[in-house]
Amino acid sequence: MSWFDDVTGRRKTAMITPDQALPGRTTPRRISGIHAVNGHRMTPPFPAGMETLVVAEGCFWGAERGFWQTEGVYSTAVGYAGGYTPNPTYEEVCTGMTGHTEVVLVVFDPAAVDLERILQKFWESHDPTQGMRQGNDVGSQYRSAIYTVGDDQHEVVAASAEKYQHALTSAGLGTITTEIAPLKAFYYAEEYHQQYLHKNPGGYCGIGGTGVSCPTGFSV
Repeated sequence: MSWFDDVTGRRKTAMITPDQALPGRTTPRRISGIHAVNGHRMTPPFPAGMETLVVAEGCFWGAERGFWQTEGVYSTAVGYAGGYTPNPTYEEVCTGMTGHTEVVLVVFDPAAVDLERILQKFWESHDPTQGMRQGNDVGSQYRSAIYTVGDDQHEVVAASAEKYQHALTSAGLGTITTEIAPLKAFYYAEEYHQQYLHKNPGGYCGIGGTGVSCPTGFSV
Protein backbone atom coordinates (compact mmCIF):
# COMPACT_ATOMS: atom_id res chain seq x y z
CA MET A 1 0.00 0.00 0.00
CA SER A 2 1.44 3.39 -1.00
CA TRP A 3 1.40 6.68 0.93
CA PHE A 4 -1.30 7.84 -1.53
CA ASP A 5 -3.52 4.92 -0.58
CA ASP A 6 -3.03 5.77 3.10
CA VAL A 7 -3.98 9.42 2.57
CA THR A 8 -6.98 8.86 0.33
CA GLY A 9 -8.25 5.68 1.95
CA ARG A 10 -8.71 4.13 -1.49
CA ARG A 11 -7.75 0.69 -0.15
CA LYS A 12 -10.23 0.94 2.72
CA THR A 13 -11.54 -2.54 3.51
CA ALA A 14 -14.08 -1.79 6.23
CA MET A 15 -17.53 -0.38 5.56
CA ILE A 16 -18.15 3.10 6.87
CA THR A 17 -21.26 4.17 8.78
CA PRO A 18 -23.77 6.68 7.35
CA ASP A 19 -22.49 9.49 9.58
CA GLN A 20 -18.97 9.02 8.17
CA ALA A 21 -20.02 9.28 4.53
CA LEU A 22 -19.07 12.13 2.24
CA PRO A 23 -21.98 14.56 1.67
CA GLY A 24 -22.23 14.17 -2.10
CA ARG A 25 -24.63 16.36 -4.03
CA THR A 26 -28.29 16.60 -4.97
CA THR A 27 -27.81 17.02 -8.72
CA PRO A 28 -27.73 13.75 -10.74
CA ARG A 29 -24.89 13.27 -13.21
CA ARG A 30 -25.74 13.89 -16.85
CA ILE A 31 -24.60 11.29 -19.36
CA SER A 32 -25.38 10.69 -23.03
CA GLY A 33 -27.69 7.79 -22.18
CA ILE A 34 -26.74 5.95 -25.37
CA HIS A 35 -24.83 2.65 -25.23
CA ALA A 36 -21.60 3.00 -27.21
CA VAL A 37 -21.69 -0.63 -28.39
CA ASN A 38 -25.28 -1.30 -29.43
CA GLY A 39 -26.88 2.15 -29.51
CA HIS A 40 -29.60 1.21 -27.03
CA ARG A 41 -30.76 3.35 -24.13
CA MET A 42 -28.77 3.23 -20.89
CA THR A 43 -31.33 5.25 -18.96
CA PRO A 44 -35.07 4.69 -18.41
CA PRO A 45 -37.56 4.32 -19.86
CA PHE A 46 -36.57 0.94 -21.29
CA PRO A 47 -38.71 -1.04 -23.75
CA ALA A 48 -41.73 -2.81 -22.29
CA GLY A 49 -41.00 -6.19 -20.77
CA MET A 50 -37.37 -5.49 -19.88
CA GLU A 51 -36.06 -6.36 -16.43
CA THR A 52 -33.10 -4.92 -14.54
CA LEU A 53 -30.54 -6.22 -12.07
CA VAL A 54 -27.62 -4.38 -10.47
CA VAL A 55 -24.47 -6.40 -9.75
CA ALA A 56 -20.93 -5.78 -8.50
CA GLU A 57 -17.97 -8.04 -9.16
CA GLY A 58 -14.87 -5.88 -8.89
CA CYS A 59 -13.72 -3.26 -11.39
CA PHE A 60 -16.83 -2.36 -13.37
CA TRP A 61 -15.05 -1.99 -16.72
CA GLY A 62 -14.58 -5.70 -17.31
CA ALA A 63 -17.79 -6.65 -15.57
CA GLU A 64 -19.86 -4.48 -17.89
CA ARG A 65 -18.24 -5.93 -21.01
CA GLY A 66 -19.12 -9.44 -19.91
CA PHE A 67 -22.78 -8.54 -19.64
CA TRP A 68 -23.14 -6.50 -22.84
CA GLN A 69 -21.73 -9.54 -24.66
CA THR A 70 -24.41 -11.81 -23.15
CA GLU A 71 -27.24 -12.78 -25.49
CA GLY A 72 -30.56 -11.29 -24.41
CA VAL A 73 -29.03 -8.32 -22.60
CA TYR A 74 -30.56 -5.15 -24.01
CA SER A 75 -28.28 -2.61 -22.37
CA THR A 76 -25.71 -2.06 -19.62
CA ALA A 77 -24.34 0.88 -17.68
CA VAL A 78 -21.78 1.28 -14.93
CA GLY A 79 -22.34 3.16 -11.73
CA TYR A 80 -22.30 3.15 -7.95
CA ALA A 81 -24.65 1.54 -5.41
CA GLY A 82 -24.82 0.10 -1.92
CA GLY A 83 -23.56 3.15 -0.07
CA TYR A 84 -24.71 6.44 1.41
CA THR A 85 -23.31 9.38 -0.57
CA PRO A 86 -25.79 10.74 -3.14
CA ASN A 87 -24.48 11.21 -6.70
CA PRO A 88 -20.85 10.40 -5.85
CA THR A 89 -17.89 10.91 -8.14
CA TYR A 90 -15.50 8.11 -9.07
CA GLU A 91 -12.76 9.74 -7.02
CA GLU A 92 -15.03 9.86 -3.96
CA VAL A 93 -16.03 6.21 -4.31
CA CYS A 94 -12.35 5.23 -4.52
CA THR A 95 -11.67 6.77 -1.10
CA GLY A 96 -13.99 4.22 0.52
CA MET A 97 -15.84 7.10 2.17
CA THR A 98 -19.12 6.79 0.23
CA GLY A 99 -19.89 3.15 1.08
CA HIS A 100 -20.62 2.40 -2.58
CA THR A 101 -19.31 -0.44 -4.68
CA GLU A 102 -18.68 -0.31 -8.43
CA VAL A 103 -21.73 -1.84 -10.10
CA VAL A 104 -23.22 -2.73 -13.47
CA LEU A 105 -26.84 -2.08 -14.35
CA VAL A 106 -27.97 -5.02 -16.50
CA VAL A 107 -31.11 -4.50 -18.58
CA PHE A 108 -32.28 -7.78 -20.05
CA ASP A 109 -35.16 -9.32 -21.96
CA PRO A 110 -36.49 -12.25 -19.86
CA ALA A 111 -38.01 -13.75 -23.01
CA ALA A 112 -34.49 -14.13 -24.43
CA VAL A 113 -32.39 -14.71 -21.31
CA ASP A 114 -33.76 -15.52 -17.88
CA LEU A 115 -32.53 -14.28 -14.53
CA GLU A 116 -30.83 -17.62 -13.83
CA ARG A 117 -28.54 -17.20 -16.84
CA ILE A 118 -27.68 -13.64 -15.77
CA LEU A 119 -26.82 -14.94 -12.30
CA GLN A 120 -24.78 -17.79 -13.75
CA LYS A 121 -22.74 -15.21 -15.67
CA PHE A 122 -22.30 -13.19 -12.49
CA TRP A 123 -21.13 -16.06 -10.27
CA GLU A 124 -18.77 -17.59 -12.82
CA SER A 125 -17.05 -14.38 -13.92
CA HIS A 126 -15.53 -13.42 -10.55
CA ASP A 127 -14.57 -14.82 -7.15
CA PRO A 128 -17.43 -14.04 -4.74
CA THR A 129 -15.49 -15.24 -1.67
CA GLN A 130 -12.94 -12.43 -1.40
CA GLY A 131 -14.72 -9.88 0.77
CA MET A 132 -13.60 -6.29 0.21
CA ARG A 133 -11.48 -7.03 -2.82
CA GLN A 134 -11.32 -8.72 -6.19
CA GLY A 135 -7.88 -10.00 -7.02
CA ASN A 136 -5.35 -7.19 -6.72
CA ASP A 137 -8.12 -4.58 -6.50
CA VAL A 138 -8.57 -3.92 -2.79
CA GLY A 139 -11.23 -1.79 -1.10
CA SER A 140 -14.92 -1.67 -0.30
CA GLN A 141 -15.64 -0.35 -3.80
CA TYR A 142 -14.59 -3.74 -5.20
CA ARG A 143 -16.83 -5.92 -3.05
CA SER A 144 -19.17 -8.44 -4.64
CA ALA A 145 -22.87 -7.56 -4.50
CA ILE A 146 -26.27 -8.14 -6.05
CA TYR A 147 -28.95 -5.47 -5.63
CA THR A 148 -32.39 -6.83 -6.43
CA VAL A 149 -35.60 -5.30 -7.73
CA GLY A 150 -38.70 -6.87 -6.14
CA ASP A 151 -39.32 -9.79 -3.78
CA ASP A 152 -39.50 -12.42 -6.54
CA GLN A 153 -36.10 -11.44 -7.87
CA HIS A 154 -34.64 -11.45 -4.36
CA GLU A 155 -35.83 -15.03 -3.79
CA VAL A 156 -34.26 -16.25 -7.02
CA VAL A 157 -30.96 -14.53 -6.17
CA ALA A 158 -30.89 -16.00 -2.65
CA ALA A 159 -31.55 -19.49 -4.05
CA SER A 160 -28.80 -19.08 -6.64
CA ALA A 161 -26.30 -18.05 -3.97
CA GLU A 162 -27.14 -21.17 -1.96
CA LYS A 163 -26.68 -23.39 -5.01
CA TYR A 164 -23.37 -21.81 -5.91
CA GLN A 165 -22.13 -22.06 -2.34
CA HIS A 166 -22.68 -25.82 -2.50
CA ALA A 167 -20.64 -25.93 -5.70
CA LEU A 168 -17.83 -23.86 -4.19
CA THR A 169 -17.76 -25.95 -1.02
CA SER A 170 -17.57 -29.14 -3.07
CA ALA A 171 -14.57 -27.66 -4.87
CA GLY A 172 -12.86 -26.86 -1.58
CA LEU A 173 -13.35 -23.11 -1.84
CA GLY A 174 -14.55 -20.61 0.73
CA THR A 175 -17.74 -18.89 1.79
CA ILE A 176 -19.58 -16.44 -0.44
CA THR A 177 -19.27 -12.87 0.85
CA THR A 178 -21.53 -11.32 -1.80
CA GLU A 179 -23.84 -8.66 -0.40
CA ILE A 180 -27.46 -9.40 -1.42
CA ALA A 181 -29.91 -6.60 -0.74
CA PRO A 182 -32.77 -4.66 -2.32
CA LEU A 183 -31.61 -1.85 -4.60
CA LYS A 184 -32.00 1.52 -2.89
CA ALA A 185 -30.33 3.75 -5.45
CA PHE A 186 -28.20 3.44 -8.58
CA TYR A 187 -26.00 6.37 -9.56
CA TYR A 188 -24.60 6.46 -13.09
CA ALA A 189 -20.82 6.71 -13.35
CA GLU A 190 -19.08 9.33 -15.44
CA GLU A 191 -19.44 9.10 -19.22
CA TYR A 192 -15.84 8.01 -19.78
CA HIS A 193 -16.44 4.90 -17.64
CA GLN A 194 -19.44 3.77 -19.71
CA GLN A 195 -18.45 0.88 -22.03
CA TYR A 196 -14.84 1.73 -21.17
CA LEU A 197 -13.29 -1.39 -22.69
CA HIS A 198 -15.08 -0.77 -25.98
CA LYS A 199 -13.63 2.74 -26.10
CA ASN A 200 -10.24 1.54 -24.80
CA PRO A 201 -9.74 -2.05 -26.04
CA GLY A 202 -6.36 -2.35 -24.33
CA GLY A 203 -7.69 -1.13 -20.99
CA TYR A 204 -7.40 -2.86 -17.64
CA CYS A 205 -9.69 -5.78 -16.84
CA GLY A 206 -9.21 -7.56 -13.52
CA ILE A 207 -12.20 -9.89 -13.83
CA GLY A 208 -11.50 -13.58 -13.25
CA GLY A 209 -13.61 -16.44 -11.94
CA THR A 210 -12.97 -19.42 -9.68
CA GLY A 211 -13.34 -22.00 -12.43
CA VAL A 212 -16.35 -23.50 -10.62
CA SER A 213 -19.49 -23.82 -12.76
CA CYS A 214 -22.75 -22.46 -11.43
CA PRO A 215 -25.65 -24.95 -11.34
CA THR A 216 -28.78 -23.87 -13.19
CA GLY A 217 -32.43 -24.67 -12.60
CA PHE A 218 -32.77 -22.85 -9.30
CA SER A 219 -35.86 -23.61 -7.27
CA VAL A 220 -37.52 -20.99 -5.07
